[in-house]
Amino acid sequence: MGMMGKMRNLAPWFIILVGGLFVLFMVVSDSRVLEFMGNRTNNVGSVDGEEVTYKEYNDFVERARKNQIQSTGQDLDEQQMDYFRDQVWDALVTQKLIDKKIADFGINVSDDEVRTAIMGPNPPAFLQQQFTDSLGNFNRQAYEQAITDPRNKEIILSVEEQIKQQLIQQKLQTFLFASVNISEAEVIEKFIEQGIKMRAQYAFIDANTIPDSDVKVTDADKKAYYDEHKEEFKILAQRKLKYVMFRRVASKEDTAAVKSNLEGLLAKIKSDTASFKSYVDIYSEQPYSKDTLNFTSLPEEAKDLLQSAAPGSYVGPVASFDGYTIYHMLGKVPSKNEVVKASHILVKSTGNDTEDLAKANRIYDQAVKGQNFATLAKTNSDDPGSAVKGGELGWFGKNQMVKEFENAVYSGAVGSITKPVKTSYGYHVIKIEAKSSQDFVVEKINNKVTISGSTSDQLINDSRDFAYVAKEDGLEARGKSLKYSIIETPPFSEDAQAIAGIGVSRAMVEWAFDNSVGDVSDVYKVPAGYVVATVSEIINPGYKTLEEVTPVITSNLLREKKIAKTLEIAKQARDKVGDTGDLSLVLQVVPTAKIDTTKNEFTTSGLIDGLGREFAFSEYAIDAEINKVSPPIKGNRGALLIKVTYRTKFDNAIYALQKDGIRRELINQKRNRYFTQWVQDLKKEVKIVDNRHLFF
Repeated sequence: MGMMGKMRNLAPWFIILVGGLFVLFMVVSDSRVLEFMGNRTNNVGSVDGEEVTYKEYNDFVERARKNQIQSTGQDLDEQQMDYFRDQVWDALVTQKLIDKKIADFGINVSDDEVRTAIMGPNPPAFLQQQFTDSLGNFNRQAYEQAITDPRNKEIILSVEEQIKQQLIQQKLQTFLFASVNISEAEVIEKFIEQGIKMRAQYAFIDANTIPDSDVKVTDADKKAYYDEHKEEFKILAQRKLKYVMFRRVASKEDTAAVKSNLEGLLAKIKSDTASFKSYVDIYSEQPYSKDTLNFTSLPEEAKDLLQSAAPGSYVGPVASFDGYTIYHMLGKVPSKNEVVKASHILVKSTGNDTEDLAKANRIYDQAVKGQNFATLAKTNSDDPGSAVKGGELGWFGKNQMVKEFENAVYSGAVGSITKPVKTSYGYHVIKIEAKSSQDFVVEKINNKVTISGSTSDQLINDSRDFAYVAKEDGLEARGKSLKYSIIETPPFSEDAQAIAGIGVSRAMVEWAFDNSVGDVSDVYKVPAGYVVATVSEIINPGYKTLEEVTPVITSNLLREKKIAKTLEIAKQARDKVGDTGDLSLVLQVVPTAKIDTTKNEFTTSGLIDGLGREFAFSEYAIDAEINKVSPPIKGNRGALLIKVTYRTKFDNAIYALQKDGIRRELINQKRNRYFTQWVQDLKKEVKIVDNRHLFF
C-alpha cells in the first residue's frame, strides 16, 4: 500500500482525535509517576517539565487505535503504526499544553452547570436522539425517567464527564475567540469571489520573448537588489547529518521462507482431494477470486509457465509483485490482444550508418547460420539491460516498443530472425521467440514477503551494536571499517518535520540541534528502518553573500527588466488599438503576442484560461469598464492588455440570502487558523522532550 493510501486509512482516526481540535484534552491517564526499568527511565518524554510515562503514552495509543478500528473496521499494520504513534504523540502533547492553559485561564465547570445542561430545556443532542421518535418528537418524560433511574448510575456518571468536557471546550472557545470577528467587507469580498463571473479578451506579451541582449544588468543593479531583498537570503541555523541506515526490508531468508512454505503447501494440495478454494480461504492473503488474466497483468516469471501449463495444473510458487503466488490453471480463453516474446541484438547508432548496418548484417548472418543467439547478444549487443540476459526482452504487447521494432516483430514468424531493423536507437537483429493470443483463467494463493520478527530483531541489534561502537570510535571510522554506506543529508532547519533521505523524524531534528559536531546518536526508528547519525556540520544563522546569490539575482533582474520592456511595448500596442479597438491589432506592433479569449468564466480567484493564476488580471477586471481596453497591466510573466466583455452584477437579494452562511464559513476558517497558530505558539514556548525512539 502506498504512503498516501496509508494516510487515507488513518483519516477517520485523525478526524476523531485531531480534526476535532478542541477534544484533544478530554481523556488523560492518571499515571504521572517516575518509574525505572533497570538504569533507564520509563518516561517516553516530557512536556514543559511534565513527564510522560511509557504507560500513559501507550494507553493513549491503544485508545486511539481502538477508535481507528471502530471507525474503519481495519487494524493498522506495523508501518502504519509508526506514523500513527507520531500523530498520537502530537495529540498528547497538544492535549497537555491545552490542559495547562485551561488551568492558567481559570476555566472550570461546576456540577450545577453539568446538571443544568442535562436537565435544562434543551439537553445535548446526543442524549435527545435516544428519546426521539421517527417523526422527530422528543419524549421528555421517558428521558427524565432514564436520567433519574438508579440502574443507569454508571452510564450517567460517564455522560456527566463527557458533558463537563464539552462545556470546558465551549468556555475555552469563548475565551480564545472573543477577538475573532468577520467584517462586512470580508463577507462582501467572499461573495464577489464566489458569485461575480467575468469573461474577457486579452493580449499577452511574454517576457521570455525578449532577448537577453535587449536588457542589461549591471553590478550596481545586483548590489541594489541584494540590499533591498537581503531578508530573502537569510540563513537560519541549520544542521547536516551523516548517517547509517539499517533498512527494514525482508531478508533473503524471509523470502526463502515464504517460497518454501508455499512449496510445502503445493505438495499438500496436489495430494489432497479438498478444493483449491478451501486452501485459498485458509492460506492466501488475498480473498478467493476466479480471475481471467492477460500477459500484462502477470509477473514476468509466471508468463512462460502459464503459457505452457495445461488446464488443471498448478504453477508456482513464482515470484509475484509483492511475494510469491501459486496459480491453479482452470483454462485458457481467446484474448483481444496478441502479445509476443522476443530477443534482440542492438547495434547502437554511431553516426556512421553504413558501418552500423554492415556490423548488424554480420551479426544477422552469424545468427541465421546457427550460432547461438543468446551468446551473440551477450558479446555484441549495445543494449546492456538485455545483453546480460542473452538479448531477452520478455513478453510485450502493442505500443510498448518503437513502431519499426513492433511492426517487424508482429509481422514475423515465430522462430524467425529478422534482418536488421532500423529505429532511432540504431539497428536491431530480432529473434521472435513466441506469440500468444490467450488469457488465463486461474485461481491463486498469494503470500507477501514481509520482514520477519527475527530479521527485525537482528536489524535492531545490529543498529544498537553499531551505535555503541560508533560512539567510541566515531561514526565514519567505524562505518567504513564495517563497509556500511554513510550518507550525508542536505542542510535542514530546526523547525523541519523531516530530514531528506531519513524521512519524518522530529526527534532526530531535535537531537541534531541539541548536539555538537562529531556526537553520535542513539538508534532512531524512522519510516525506512533504523538510523544512527552524527552531526557533520553546524551552519550558523546569517546571510548568504552577494557572490553566492549572484546567479539568482541576475536571473530575477533579467526577468524584471524584460517585464518592464514588455510594458513599454504594450503601451505602444495600446496606442495602436485605442480604447475600444480590436486587440488583434497588437500583432502589428509585436507579432509574438498571444491574443486570446477566456473560454470559461473567471472570478477574482485569479485563475485565467491560458495564463494560469494571474491576480493582476482579475483585480483589474472586477472594476473595469466593459469593452474598454485596459492600460498595460503587469502580470507574473509579462504585460497584458485586457478587454472585459462581460461581468455579472452584484445581486443584493442573493447577497442577503447568502451572507450569513458566508459569514459562518469565514469565521470558522478564521477560528481554525487562530487555534492552529495558538497551539503552534504554545509548542514553541515550552520544552518538549521526545525519547520515544528508546522504546519503539
